Amino acid sequence: MGVLLLTDLLKLFCPPPAAHYPRPIEGYTEHDRARRVTEPVKPVPDLPGAGERGPFERDRARVLHSAAFRRLAAKTQVHTAGEDDFPRTRLTHSLEVAQIAREIGSRLGCDPDIVDTAGLAHDLGHPPFGHNGEAALDALAADCGGFEGNAQTLRVLTRLECKVITPDGLSAGLNLTRAVLDATIKYPWARMPGRRKFGVYADDRPVFDWVRSGAPDRTCLEAQVMDWADDVAYSVHDVEDGVYAGHIVLTRLDDPDEQAALCEQVAQVYSDESATDLGVVLEELLADPVLQAVRRYDSGRRAQAALKSVASVLIGRFVSETVAATRRRYGDGPLRRYGAQLVVPRHIRAACALLKGVALRYVVLRPGAAERYEQQRQLLRELVATLTERAPQALDPVFAPMWREATDDAQRLRVVIDQVASLTDVSAVAWHRRLVAGT
Repeated sequence: MGVLLLTDLLKLFCPPPAAHYPRPIEGYTEHDRARRVTEPVKPVPDLPGAGERGPFERDRARVLHSAAFRRLAAKTQVHTAGEDDFPRTRLTHSLEVAQIAREIGSRLGCDPDIVDTAGLAHDLGHPPFGHNGEAALDALAADCGGFEGNAQTLRVLTRLECKVITPDGLSAGLNLTRAVLDATIKYPWARMPGRRKFGVYADDRPVFDWVRSGAPDRTCLEAQVMDWADDVAYSVHDVEDGVYAGHIVLTRLDDPDEQAALCEQVAQVYSDESATDLGVVLEELLADPVLQAVRRYDSGRRAQAALKSVASVLIGRFVSETVAATRRRYGDGPLRRYGAQLVVPRHIRAACALLKGVALRYVVLRPGAAERYEQQRQLLRELVATLTERAPQALDPVFAPMWREATDDAQRLRVVIDQVASLTDVSAVAWHRRLVAGT
């Protein structure tokens, strides 16, 4: 792991004194704090300073200490995990999302541990090789309901990452509270025609319905905060990584034709705004003095400081303007659950979409990337095919019993997909080398 990752982990596991963190906010009901499986109350040590942790604090610790969370250290964000010491992995990205979500949520009145935990957990369902791997597994899982990273996150939290066993001997996953699980659900619906994203597989519907009991047909405020924090983090940081790696050269956008092409691409992929309206926002963004300072990035000390300033200023702007707009609509009182919706100003959402488009155009779709992505998809296709033939012996001890308990081919395929999705980029290559290539 690189220096950045070690630094982030040190900050994470050696936090500042508790006084620096807001205490959990009152106002969440017994319904919100409920767990699907009742657990015995843990004894509190009879020691000075000892006290019972709140349920949302416990949830944060459960996610933080999970194996699925640790695996994110070797899963691709945009740059392939392990390419060098600087770019983000899914783990560093999740830490950053959690920090941004905690700041937004705390300023609005959400319980900070709920939004923090949702940020830590939001990518637990991502497979090897990022969104490319997600698309490959979706095609391979067509006979068992498809694959979607957000639906897989719910499955990891409520089934695959086992901490609590139900009375009938099944896994209840981490057995998180209803409010925390609800905060991780970006897409509160099952797969349906015309919607690429969804939040639950058919066989996870019972726990989904328990989480969503009494909820209106939309996401809770805490989930909206996490979702926006995710957009902010990866739009800004993917551009930062791309500039640092030399893939993004902002002077290319001096060309009006290049600007127009970028705006057309963003309008098709990331934004409901027209390419013309996006062009106005792009001109303002490129003229911003903070971006002007890294137009000719040369990797030197001053350039690196300027690049960090870009990330800091843009994140601060996206956060502050969103909090201010939400406060203007709903007032100064605590906002939580279904009492409000996050308000992101149009120009801020457009600027965020443009940054995502810059990373897409110059990093994800850069020359030579298509061949590497096809190699990754082929690796996953061959690995799923081989595991389907050689299960259950070739599966991990956690997944082999699930395969034996499956009652039909669709359920058995889902177990194989779960196994492959759990792998890191590195372990997927190693499994393919051992099982498929025979080396």
